[in-house]
Amino acid sequence: MEEEKIQSVETGHKSGFVNIVGNPNVGKSTLMNDLVGERISIITSKAQTTRHRIMGIVNTPEYQIVYSDTPGVLKPKYKLQESMLEFSEGALTDADILLYVSDVVEDPEKNSDFLDRVAKETIPVLLVINKVDLLKDNAELDKLVEQWKKRLPNAEIFPVSAKEHFNVDNLKARIVELLPVNPPFFGKDALTDKPARFFVTEIIREKLLLNYDKEIPYSTEVLVEKFEEKENSIHIMSVIYVERDSQKGIIIGKGGEKIKKVGIEARADIEKFFGKKVFLEMFVKVEKDWRNRENKLRAFGYIE
Repeated sequence: MEEEKIQSVETGHKSGFVNIVGNPNVGKSTLMNDLVGERISIITSKAQTTRHRIMGIVNTPEYQIVYSDTPGVLKPKYKLQESMLEFSEGALTDADILLYVSDVVEDPEKNSDFLDRVAKETIPVLLVINKVDLLKDNAELDKLVEQWKKRLPNAEIFPVSAKEHFNVDNLKARIVELLPVNPPFFGKDALTDKPARFFVTEIIREKLLLNYDKEIPYSTEVLVEKFEEKENSIHIMSVIYVERDSQKGIIIGKGGEKIKKVGIEARADIEKFFGKKVFLEMFVKVEKDWRNRENKLRAFGYIE
């Protein structure tokens, strides 16, 4: 590794961890997907869409950027959310560059304890004010920028619209400038640190968030029990876990219509993601109160 470090100094190759943190629903996943140029994180209009810490890796001959999308910062109500908060807090400890994402509608003082920790960071902090396309005029933006300058005086501020790709290239250029000189941490062909099965579960989970209301999608977890890949096709068997019998009936729907719709939508996106024909089987099982059970959270990858 020391030899690689010396070589990277000689060649000027840069590598670094860029961790994306912030409150729920400010557009962290949309921003990461835009920075990476691939759909790594699932996106819906609902809060708490991201549950894990997900890496997206950008490679060029000159640099490697390892982005981390993290769950939104929140006050935990159950063990699952405690694990989600640990992913976000862990992102403060191992970053080379920190992106703190806010937007034009949230209260800047929401979860102020976490923000206090960001303010004390000694690494470069880039404050991203997302969704500026929703503002009426520049005066509104100027007011927000002044607010944030007082709150995070050491941060560089970038107004962006991740959805419209506004100012994202300037943000990325600044990230590249700030990267430390290092050899690559992952292979140069790597796109993420997650296995293929993970993205299947995330795509199915996204469809659950889009197709069901209220607490139902938050009470679900998806596990891929079989992922059999052949040259031109993939056979997947997955299980959707819910917490109560009544939720199982809602997920399946009358005559199986709801679960069929989820399966059709998920299969289309999985085929697009892998570029292969997909055979997808889905089952629904009840796992009572899984969000508060440590053994289940460990099985689902929330606790190591």
